Parts: sequence; C-alpha cells; structure tokens
Amino acid sequence: MELLSIVVPCYNEEQAVELFYPELVKVLDTMDVDREIIFVNDGSTDRTLEKILALRDAHPGEVRCIDFSRNFGKESAMLAGLRMAKGDYVTVMDSDLQDPPANLPVMLKMIRENGDDVVGTRRVTRAGEPKIRSWFARQFYRLINHFTEVEIVDGARDFRVMKRYVVDSVLSLEEYNRFSKGMFAWVGYQVEYLEYENVERVAGETKWSFFKLVRYALDGFIEYTEAPMQIIGRTGGVMSFLMLIEMIVLLVRALSGHTFSGTVLILSCVLFMGSILMLALGIMAEYLLKTYAEVRKRPHYIVKNYYE
Repeated sequence: MELLSIVVPCYNEEQAVELFYPELVKVLDTMDVDREIIFVNDGSTDRTLEKILALRDAHPGEVRCIDFSRNFGKESAMLAGLRMAKGDYVTVMDSDLQDPPANLPVMLKMIRENGDDVVGTRRVTRAGEPKIRSWFARQFYRLINHFTEVEIVDGARDFRVMKRYVVDSVLSLEEYNRFSKGMFAWVGYQVEYLEYENVERVAGETKWSFFKLVRYALDGFIEYTEAPMQIIGRTGGVMSFLMLIEMIVLLVRALSGHTFSGTVLILSCVLFMGSILMLALGIMAEYLLKTYAEVRKRPHYIVKNYYE
C-alpha cells in the first residue's frame, strides 16, 4: 500500500499529544494506507518528549520523533519533519486537534480521484478567536494578495495532503527565512481546498500571541513582496517633488516682496520628512536583516536526538 507520512510539530503539548494520537489512529485505521507518524519536539520544556517516547515505545515502527536542542519555531519543525518523511503522501498537522483527523480520508480521496497535487484545508470561520485578531488576519491576507505574485488563501491552514513531488519541490527552496504559506503557494501545482468550521484546541494554550502573529505576518510580507520598499520609494519621490514645489513658491513670493514667518512650516516639513526617512530606514533594515540571516548560512535547527 501507499505510505502516508504525518508530520506533527509540538511545543509544550504534553496534554494534547495524548488526546491527539488516539483520535488520529482511529481515523487512520479506516484508511487503506500504511502510515508513519513523525513528531517533532521543538524544544519543549514540559513532558511533551516523554509523552511522545511513550507512544513510540507502545507503537514501534509507527511513531518516530525528532528532538530539537531548543525551540527553533514551527517553521523549522515542519522543515525537519518534511525532510524525514518518506511517504507517497505527506501531511502536516497540529497536535491540538485544530486540524481534525476526520478530514484526512476526505482529503486523500479528493487527491486520488480529482487528480489534485495538493488538497489543503481552509477555515471558513474564525469562531473562538478574538475579534481584533481575526480582523487583522483578514487585512493581512487582503494586503499581501494585493502585492504578491501568488495568492495566499485567507484561512488556509498548514494542514494539507501533498504528493511526494510537491514535498520535494518545497524542500528544494533553500531560503533561511521560511514562510510556509507563501512557499506552498509559490511552488504552484493543482491545489483544492476542503473547507471546514474552526475548531478550538483540545488542550493547553496557543503559543501564538498577538505580537508573534504580527511578527509572522511581517515576515511573510517581507519574504513575498517588495511592496514596502516600492511604496517608500514612491512616497519619498512624491514628497520630494511637493517640497520642491513649495520651495519654489516660497522663493517666488519672497522675490515679489512678500514677508512671512515660515519657521513653523519649515519645522513641520523637516519633522515630516524625517519621519518618512526613519520609516524607510526601518523597512530597509528588515530586508537587510533577512539578507544577513541568509548570508550566515546557519542551520534551521539542531537535532539533539532522532528516535526511529
């Protein structure tokens, strides 16, 4: 039979792991595929690794584990899992059951019968999320899709079933700063989405604070569009042109004998232009930091132990 690899990034999910595994296996037992379940312990400080190893000991040959030396983030955990996965089909799932295992048979059926290369999942609601966070998320997708060359689907999850060659294409992208939603969209292929209602996590607390999500969104925006640099450059050009016109008008009026005090106006112009320059420098610094990270060629993660 064909092999399905399930990659499960985990960070401080000791409660969720024990609930996730039985639900997943109950669904997998109804499917006509062999399976391997790859847990990636992303530097957890609780008993997550202990729980994973207990599952591995109870189910030898089915459960595998990658243990990081510290927390490197979900993107790195996903990358490590995808590199280890050997399946004809590969999926990435959260251990908190917000990615319902019951969707797996439907997704596999779609990918087999419809000739899709990828079947992803997309939340049609954000029930249970703070309203302000949901609003910012919608604005992010609207903004980034206005400027990027590929569409990043609003509500799309990392939970998707991919054929082997799609995974190989994603792994061929070697950039250090990885934004999975953008990478999945960039490699292309025929993608179909399975829509479902939002599911709240079964245990524990989310590791994504509002500010971490903002940072993640900013990383994606910088990785997949040059719009910030272009906007700043065009704004600077327009403002410079307006300032030149103003200087010419002031000079003409001065030569015509008009007297006026321009101290406040000049000070306002200086402060306004200074703020634009500071904003521009801040955006340029973000791009330079990304370039610096690429140039250093540090590994995405360090593995402390492999548990086959």
